[in-house]
Amino acid sequence: MRPEVMSHGLQAAETFDDRDRDAVYRAIRTRRDVRDQFLPDPIPDDLVRRLLEAAHSAPSVGFMQPWNFVLVRDEAVRLAAWEAFSKANAEAEAMFAQERRDLYRSLKLEGIRKAPLSICVTCDPDRAGPVVLGRTHNPRMDSYSAVCAVQNLWLAARAEGIGVGWVSIFHDADVRALLGIPDRIEIVAWLCLGYVDKLYGEPELAVKGWRQRLPLDELVFTDGWGRR
Repeated sequence: MRPEVMSHGLQAAETFDDRDRDAVYRAIRTRRDVRDQFLPDPIPDDLVRRLLEAAHSAPSVGFMQPWNFVLVRDEAVRLAAWEAFSKANAEAEAMFAQERRDLYRSLKLEGIRKAPLSICVTCDPDRAGPVVLGRTHNPRMDSYSAVCAVQNLWLAARAEGIGVGWVSIFHDADVRALLGIPDRIEIVAWLCLGYVDKLYGEPELAVKGWRQRLPLDELVFTDGWGRR
């Protein structure tokens, strides 16, 4: 066996000390989807690199690592993305009942224009070839893997004082054309990133009355669906 393989084999599975463990749970509990609280300050390149390395450390089925990250800093490109979002957002608003539309508009989904950096996360279904270990019976496992990269980046950003907002309201074709993304590549997420000095104590949608967190006990079954 090659020395480099031996040196990265099984190692002791050490439990985190209390401080490190608490920091992980704190990042999870206080992570927020930021929509309007971004500061204009640019994010240093070394910090962006750390966030990308965190994303690239995510688990992936068959170790296929299907993600790519398109960094968008150019103001004109971000403006074009915001225009695509605004078109879709007007369509989305009309889908809700009349009594919900005022609340919908109050959410101020302004991240694309205010955040100094956007990252478009994509999924390449061909990254590991036509037959992928673990994807043989569920073709969506590559997309799920890319979402794990998004979550890794999000938690690392929280620890670094960087806010993240996930924009999902756009027509796929608009973003694909804007960034020149090939047809075979799936667009997984448009993320807005920037420094923040304030975060909601609870998810913004809960604070503003859109939806509340469900009780965990209602969502847990044992040994079969519906068995509590």
